[in-house]
Amino acid sequence: MTKKPYDLSGSAELFERLSRTLVDGVGSSFHRYAAEPFPVAIASGSGSHLIDVDGNDFIDYVLGFGPLVLGHAPEAVARVVSEQARRGSIFSAPTQSLLELSEELCEIIPCAEMVSFQNTGTESVMHAFRVARAYTGKEKIVKFEGHYHGWSDEQKVSIDAFYPAEMGARSRPRKIMTTPGQPEGAADNVIVLPWNDLDALGRCLERQGNEIAAVVMEPFMCDSGPILPAEGYLEGVRRLTRAHDVLLIFDEVITGFRCALGGAQEAFGVTPDLATFAKAIAGGYPLSAICGRRDVMSCGVHPSGTFNANPVSVAASLATIEELRRPGTYERFDALATRLCEGLDEIGARHSVPTYTAHVGSICVLELGLTADEPLRDLRDLLARCRVDLYDRIWAYARERGVRLTPRRGRIYLSTAHTEQDIDRTLEVMDAAFDAMAGEA
Repeated sequence: MTKKPYDLSGSAELFERLSRTLVDGVGSSFHRYAAEPFPVAIASGSGSHLIDVDGNDFIDYVLGFGPLVLGHAPEAVARVVSEQARRGSIFSAPTQSLLELSEELCEIIPCAEMVSFQNTGTESVMHAFRVARAYTGKEKIVKFEGHYHGWSDEQKVSIDAFYPAEMGARSRPRKIMTTPGQPEGAADNVIVLPWNDLDALGRCLERQGNEIAAVVMEPFMCDSGPILPAEGYLEGVRRLTRAHDVLLIFDEVITGFRCALGGAQEAFGVTPDLATFAKAIAGGYPLSAICGRRDVMSCGVHPSGTFNANPVSVAASLATIEELRRPGTYERFDALATRLCEGLDEIGARHSVPTYTAHVGSICVLELGLTADEPLRDLRDLLARCRVDLYDRIWAYARERGVRLTPRRGRIYLSTAHTEQDIDRTLEVMDAAFDAMAGEA
C-alpha cells in the first residue's frame, strides 16, 4: 500500500477560517510558530501519537508543551476525571481529595511544608512573588535572561532576544519588554542577570540584597535552550541567597514531575524556599501549586481564584502522581532518553554535524553547532553559538515524516506512553534529516 502524501490542506483551511474570528487564529501564541504559514490542526491524540485533521500521524514530543507526562488521553486520568465530572466539577468548598493531594505534595516535594493552589504556571509565579514580598518586606525580584516565568507584565521580561547585542552589556543587562501594551514601569522591581554566573549574582546581592525579596529561576533552564545548570551553580545560588536573607524560588512549572517525582530540586539535590509547579502536575488538566517553607507560606497572603483546586483537576493530579509513583517509571524515562540522546549523538557524528544532547528525567536536550565538550551556559551563549537555522530545517523535515518536535529550541518531552519503537522510528527520521541537510552544517 502506497503511503498517502503529506497533506496539510485541512489545517490550512481551518486556520484561514479561524483567523476570521479568533485573534491570531490560535488559542495561544505557543500554538503557532512564527516561521510557518499556518499551524498543524489536531483531530485527536492517544498515547505518544497525534492525528491531525488531514489524517497525518505524528510521534509527539511536544506533549502540550509539557503537561502530558503520561501521554495523550491516559486511561487512568480520563477515568477519574469522568467520574468526578459526574459528581460535580466545582463546589467552592474543601474536599477529601484536596486533603489527599495537599498531603501528597508535601510528602514528595523536598521544599514543601505547606502548599496553595492556582490554575496556571503564570498565576503560581505571581502568587509566589507576592508571598516573597510579604514575608521579606522587600520588593525587588532577581530573574535571569532567557528564563520564562509567565506572561504577566512583570514576568514577561528578558525571556528571549534575537541576538546578544540586544541584551546589553553582560555587567548591566538590558530589560527587554516583549509585547505591545506592556508598560516599561512593569519591570521597575525586576533585576535581570545572566544565568550560570555566580559572580554576577554575588555582586548584585552584595549591592542590593537589602532591597531584594527573592531570586527566581528555572533550576534547569528549559524554556530557552534548554540549558543545564553549571556544576555547583545551584548550590552556590542557595548559599548566596541564604547569606543575604533573600528567598530562593524555583520555577518548576516545566521541570516538576519531569526531572524527578519531586522535581528538579530532587534531581539536583538543592532545596529552595519556595517552588511553583504546573503543567505535568495534573497530566493535562489546569492546576498549579505553590509550595515551600511553612513560615513563608503562612505569612498572610491568601490564595484566591474561582477555579483554584477544583475537584476535577485535583482528581487528575492524584491519578497522575499515582501513575508516576509506579516502580521503574523514572528509570524507564532515563532508558528511553539515553536511547534517544545516544542515537542523536551517533547520527550527528556520522553526518559531521556538531551535536549536543543531554537529559534529566523525561526532558531531553538537542542543540546543533556545539558538542558535549562545550555546553551552553546562558541565553547569550545560545544566541551566539547555536545553529537554530539548521535545527528548524530538521524540525520541518521531521514533521513531514511524522515526528513532531518543538520548533526553534531543542526541548524534547517524553511520556510514559513513548516506546522503544517510537524512539527508533524517530532516529530513522532524524538520520534522514541530517543526511538531507548535508553540507549545511
